[in-house]
Amino acid sequence: MADPSRVRVSGPLEPFAAGFAAELQRQGYTPGSACHQMYLFAHLSRWLAGERLDAHALEPAAIERFAAARRAAGYVPYTSAKALHPLLTHLGLGAGPAAPVQVHRPQGSVEELLERYRSYLTVERGLGAPAARGYVSAVRPFLIGRLRPTGLELEGLDAAQIMLFVRERAAGQSRGRAKMTVTALRSLLVFLHVEGVIGEPLGRAVPSVAGYRLQGLPKRLTSVELDALLLSCDRDTAAGRRDFAILTLLARLGLRRGEVANLCLDDIDWRTGELVVRGKPRRSERLPLPDDVGQAIVAYLRDGRPHSAMGRALFVSLRAPHRALGPLGVSELVVAAARRAGLRHIHAHQLRHTAASEMLGAGSSLVEVGQVLRHRGAASTAIYAKVDREALRAIVRAWPGGRS
Repeated sequence: MADPSRVRVSGPLEPFAAGFAAELQRQGYTPGSACHQMYLFAHLSRWLAGERLDAHALEPAAIERFAAARRAAGYVPYTSAKALHPLLTHLGLGAGPAAPVQVHRPQGSVEELLERYRSYLTVERGLGAPAARGYVSAVRPFLIGRLRPTGLELEGLDAAQIMLFVRERAAGQSRGRAKMTVTALRSLLVFLHVEGVIGEPLGRAVPSVAGYRLQGLPKRLTSVELDALLLSCDRDTAAGRRDFAILTLLARLGLRRGEVANLCLDDIDWRTGELVVRGKPRRSERLPLPDDVGQAIVAYLRDGRPHSAMGRALFVSLRAPHRALGPLGVSELVVAAARRAGLRHIHAHQLRHTAASEMLGAGSSLVEVGQVLRHRGAASTAIYAKVDREALRAIVRAWPGGRS
């Protein structure tokens, strides 16, 4: 079996080799992966010795030079500065200078204004960082279009120019993205007026995007498809137990992918059988923990969650270092499970629709479904009134003068 502690390291990093090998083991790296990290560690130490440098010389320029030298020598894996992150983190935490942090400093009048707008959204309006990033991204093309050789021109902005931008921009976007564009643009115009950049409020000049909220049916899984999705998880493995617990949470409680990713060990109250769900910023709600969901989580905690998991996140990555699983990771495991089950491409949000439809089919009211899904208003739940087609067919009336 591979033994990372037996990898020979010579050069200026030799005193730190044993500590790095122990740290890799603590973080849950497999012996093979740890050996690869130690070989990289040894190569870097030899390169430093050849360049007559010590550990304190590991600044961004030196790291890029080493990565380039490694690529030039014909190495294929671990040939980027990002690949050195575990190594540099260890040196920065205990044995040497921390890897320098690259701080983003906005350049130019557009980025400077967007940085002020982002701060306004998070501080004054209370938006979370991801939502603020979405708003900033949506309005950046508008500001770039106002950039002139003399600088950012906003003083002469009028309603006609705003409507022209929206018409041209929305033409190549989906309905959802177009709605995001107009919402963010209205918000930006309010900010510009508050800041005194423009003399009059122009938010009302932004046209609305046509759309019919309840025109479609929510895409759900059939009972057969849901069973196949859950059965695709090999519950004899740690990965299968984790994926089964996540899929069960999505399908039974209708959690969003971000809510699953945000779950912590402290969010489960085993005594009362409740689960604390943290969704949008500063919003947390308690849901009852069904027996089957609880059993799936217990199986994962006993024989799936690694002892070397970092932090208090409930679900962590399979590969070391075992950090919290993010929303994208939740989406990817749903897609992978659907592929194993031989199903069509399935999004995590379709399991939320499935949970709502199953609750309605079991006799729950729309009000109760909205409470479980944590909708702010009844309009968000109203679309599920159309999912029971048989019940609707029983109350439909024939069109006067038409065929039955």
